[in-house]
Amino acid sequence: MTDLPFLTPLSPDQLHAAGVPDGWSFGMADIVRFHELDALNHVNNVAYFRWFESLRIPYFQAYDLSNYQPGDPTLVVMTNTAKYHAPLFLNDRYVTVGRTASFRQNSFRMEYAVFSEGALKTTGDCIVVCLEADAATKCALPKAATRAFVNRDGAIKE
Repeated sequence: MTDLPFLTPLSPDQLHAAGVPDGWSFGMADIVRFHELDALNHVNNVAYFRWFESLRIPYFQAYDLSNYQPGDPTLVVMTNTAKYHAPLFLNDRYVTVGRTASFRQNSFRMEYAVFSEGALKTTGDCIVVCLEADAATKCALPKAATRAFVNRDGAIKE
């Protein structure tokens, strides 16, 4: 895992080489930094939510949801959860992965996981709602995005 580029979307082969199980097609590698630790010297829970967001933005771009340009839909995280399975420590290398599990007309549910040396460390999920530029009116998800959800992630339409 030491040769993986940090904060860059990884290929399926790179994900597999990092010990990420099948079913995850989008992920990025990184290393635990000192400022992400808490008083117990393991990664603080808030760092995982930052990692999820750092993954979510390039995921949105790769799946044709948003490039954060004028006219693009506004994507709002409605809920966000995490479950901690095992701690990570300073200088641990890890891969954060994400996928869309299901979608509706105006929203979708993403799942996340964090792996280090092939071991599951954290899981999470979120509900993202697609809004018009006014950030109040719901709008339909882009068709290119829903096709990517199905074709790349195996998502189901609810």
